[in-house]
Amino acid sequence: MLEQPPAFGAELRRLRIAAGLTLTQLASSVHYSKGQLSKIETGQKRPSPELARLCDATLDARGGLASLVPTRPPRRDPVASKTTGSVPPMDETPPRPPSPPSRRQVIAVGAAAVLSVGPGEEMTPPGPWAASASSAMSAGPSATGPEAFGEPMADAYRSLLAQYRRLGQVSPPASLLPAVAEQTRALRALAERTGSRAGRALLALAARFAEFTGWLSQEASDEDAALRWTAHAVDLAAACGDRDLASYALVRRALITYYRGEARDTVALAEGARSDQLPPRIRGLAAQREAQGHALAGEHDACMRGLDRARALLARDQGLPSGAPVLGTTHLHDPVSMITGWCLVDLGRPHEAAEILDRECARLPLDAWRTQVRYGVRRALAHARAGEIDHACELTEQLLPPAASVSSATIATDLRRLSRTLSRHPRNRSCLAVSPRLTAVLTPAP
Repeated sequence: MLEQPPAFGAELRRLRIAAGLTLTQLASSVHYSKGQLSKIETGQKRPSPELARLCDATLDARGGLASLVPTRPPRRDPVASKTTGSVPPMDETPPRPPSPPSRRQVIAVGAAAVLSVGPGEEMTPPGPWAASASSAMSAGPSATGPEAFGEPMADAYRSLLAQYRRLGQVSPPASLLPAVAEQTRALRALAERTGSRAGRALLALAARFAEFTGWLSQEASDEDAALRWTAHAVDLAAACGDRDLASYALVRRALITYYRGEARDTVALAEGARSDQLPPRIRGLAAQREAQGHALAGEHDACMRGLDRARALLARDQGLPSGAPVLGTTHLHDPVSMITGWCLVDLGRPHEAAEILDRECARLPLDAWRTQVRYGVRRALAHARAGEIDHACELTEQLLPPAASVSSATIATDLRRLSRTLSRHPRNRSCLAVSPRLTAVLTPAP
């Protein structure tokens, strides 16, 4: 007969006593109250995954305590991508977001007419061929010779995608979604009407637009749409001979399971992009995501091995040919070091995490608001869990205005964790001062 796993409270008490710690000493180390830990040890209160990982690190339990905390059952993906090598029929396109601008409006005037960057910001024009691309679409392929016109049109769309990604750093994702989704449809339609070589280039760009639309959907808190658009990106890429994007899609899907708290699924999806035939960048990004999954499970050694593998692979990245859009973030000075700090928070090692995140956040571009907030919130969370409450509140105050501007569902996940951590210090003046503003940012607008 198999031995039943021990209850969390009993195992926590056993490990605490074996380490020679009193309840007061353990509470001081993990920055929880003695009363809370007492209730958890006696089974009166359920432990959080965060507490389990903090106790794992303090008691050197190697993930044993984290493994005893039940996680949410995995959700079934609403889509299963089937790459056939042909362009998906138009009626299989993911549902159109509500109230999009017209195709003529989006193509003719570019992103600048749909959204403003903000007061004092300038928008780089999408390129000299943007107006010609619009005219070509209005007049039809026979008017200009689509094959000869394909590469200038692709250049214009590459530039436009770069502009949308810039806007994604400073704008709410829901405001960008209609325009980017419409561009994806327009590009696919253009590809179908263009010659074979130019058509493949436009279809490859449509795949990148679709992948970006999936990311925006996740940031707008629509996981199902994120999965549908990512699957659609894979179909479009396969139709033009790009099989690599299918593997990168696993990395994107692993980000969704990571934010759901599903450590095993995150690792499994990332492991699917390990093939030696893939470009080093995709494999490196997959190794980073795999490390994040291991960190979520409290597996320190496996996490560090994944990060070492990511560093070696990303060091071999030679970039993409023909100015193709870069997969993954472009704003991190040292991606692996930043993700190491990120993982150490999940591993219950906030002091180590704060030291790394302090250094890496200082290197972020000032105009990359979303990236600043994403890693800045995790930095504040590290300081809060390390017991540096006043400093964590100071960092939080600085982050709240841009956090409200970018309106990110994934960033809100860490903001809620930060809010819960700060709420354990109800008498702290800094917490009392920042709490109303933090609650306001986390409260959806009517």
